[in-house]
Amino acid sequence: MSVISALPFLKPVHLRPPRSSAARQRRHTLPASEFRCLTPEDAISVFEIEREAFISVSGDCPLHLDEIRHFLNLCPELSLGWFEEGRLVAFIIGSLWDQDRLSQDALTLHKPHGSTVHIHVLAVHRTFRQQGKGFILMWRYLQYLCCLPYVRRTTLMCEDFLIPFYSKCGFKELGPCEVTVGSLNFIEMNYDICGHAFMRRNSGC
Repeated sequence: MSVISALPFLKPVHLRPPRSSAARQRRHTLPASEFRCLTPEDAISVFEIEREAFISVSGDCPLHLDEIRHFLNLCPELSLGWFEEGRLVAFIIGSLWDQDRLSQDALTLHKPHGSTVHIHVLAVHRTFRQQGKGFILMWRYLQYLCCLPYVRRTTLMCEDFLIPFYSKCGFKELGPCEVTVGSLNFIEMNYDICGHAFMRRNSGC
C-alpha cells in the first residue's frame, strides 16, 4: 500500500518547479525593442515569417530555408532583424552584388567584392503589420548601410503594388527587372548610398 493511499487525509501537492535565477533574470533583461544582424540560428524564425507573408500573395517565397541559411552564413552583416522582447517581428536579408542591374544569378549569389547591396526580402510578422514597422526597419537598415564604407547603393526588385512603399523609403525606379520568377515580373528600384557620404563621415561609423 502506498503512503498516499494509507493516509487519505494527506492530499498530493503538485509543485511548480522553481524557475532558475538565470531564467528570471533573462525574462526581466530582454530589451523591449532591439535591432541586430541576424544569425543562422534565426533562420527558422525568418522562414516562418517569410512563408506566411509571401505564400498567400505570390505562392512562393523569395528565399527558401536553405537559401536563408546560405546568406546568413555568408553575409550576416547585410541582414537586420527587429526583435520585440526577444521575438523576431520583422527582418531584411541582403547580399552584395557587383553589376549595375540585377540578373537571375543575383537571386542566389553573394559577390564579396561588390558595392551594391541586393535586398532579397523584407517581411513583417502578420500580427505586427499595418503599424509602420516595415518602413521603420527599412529606414534603420539604410542608415546602417551608410556606415559600411564599401556600400555605394542598394537595389531590389518588387511587384508593381509595392512601388509606392519603396518610393516612400527613398528608392527610385530603374524600370523592368530582367529577373523573373515563374510568371511574375518585377520592377527594379535603386537607393543611392553615395549621397550619404557626409553622413558617414560625421556619424562616428
